[in-house]
Amino acid sequence: MKKHIFLFLVLLVFTTVSFAQNKKLKPKDLHAKHKNSSELGFFLGGSYYIGDLNQTKQFLFTKPAGGVVFRYNINPRLSARANILVGSIEGHDSYSGSASQKQRNLNFKSPIDEFSGQFEFNFLNYRMGIEREKFTPYIFLGIAAFNFNPKGQLPNGDYVALQPLRTEGEGLPGGSKKKPYKLTQISIPFGVGIKTNIANKMCLSIEWGMRKTFTDYLDDVSNKYYNPAKLGSANARYFSDPSIGTDLNANGGRGNIGSQRGNPLNDDWYCFVGVILSFELRGPKEKCPGF
Repeated sequence: MKKHIFLFLVLLVFTTVSFAQNKKLKPKDLHAKHKNSSELGFFLGGSYYIGDLNQTKQFLFTKPAGGVVFRYNINPRLSARANILVGSIEGHDSYSGSASQKQRNLNFKSPIDEFSGQFEFNFLNYRMGIEREKFTPYIFLGIAAFNFNPKGQLPNGDYVALQPLRTEGEGLPGGSKKKPYKLTQISIPFGVGIKTNIANKMCLSIEWGMRKTFTDYLDDVSNKYYNPAKLGSANARYFSDPSIGTDLNANGGRGNIGSQRGNPLNDDWYCFVGVILSFELRGPKEKCPGF
C-alpha cells in the first residue's frame, strides 16, 4: 500500500506542476472561454478489500458495486464531485497460499456503503462536448464516510454479524480495544482514471480508487486471540478461534489464547474499480474569438 500512496503523490505533484505551467489555465482566460458545467453519472463496477485475510492480492474476491456520481467542473483541469457508492467486500483464509492462514481459518463478508466528496485533477484540458478537449487521464483525492458490518460464516453456511460478538474481547477486560469498534468510519479515497467524450453530452470514465481507512476491523480481525471462556455465546467462542488442526481445550478454545490473530500495525483498505457513464446537466458555452 505504501507503494500505491507514493505513486499517487508523484502523480499529484506532476499534475499540479503541469497545471501551473499551462498558460491556458489562468483564471481570467478560463472564465472568458467557458461557463462551469455539471454532470450526473452512474458508476458500475466492483469492490474488494486488502487486510488481514488478503494482504497483497489486488482485485481478489471483487464483488459487484454501483452508485451515483455528481461532477461540478470548475475549469478544464479541476472538478469537484460527490459520490454515493454501494458494494461489498470479503475474505477467506481458506483461499490463501499461506499455511498459517489456512490453519487460522477465518472468513468474513461485509457491505460497504460510502458517501464521499472528492476533487479531480485532469492531466489535459477536458470539457464535455468540446471536440479538441475530449479526453484526459486524471487523479482524484477526497474524504468519505462509510458504513460496514462484517459477518462470518458458520460451518452450516449461516452468516452471523461479528461486531456484537466481540471476538477479540473488544470492550471486555483484557480485550484488544476499550470499546467495540464503530461500524461507521472515515476513509480517504484516492485513485486514477481516464475519461473521454462518447457523445455530445455524454462522458465515459474508467477509474480505480483505493480507500485508506483508519480501522483494522473491516474483517473483524486485528490483534490477539481472546480467552473464549470470557465470551458470551457459542457463536462468539467459535468465531474467536475457528482454527484447524488444534484441539479444543476446557475453555472452548484451541490453545491460541494470547497469540497473534491479526496484524494491528496495518489498517484495512477497501477499493472501488469500474466505469462511470455521465450526462451533462449544464454545459460550457464558448465565446467567439475576439470577445
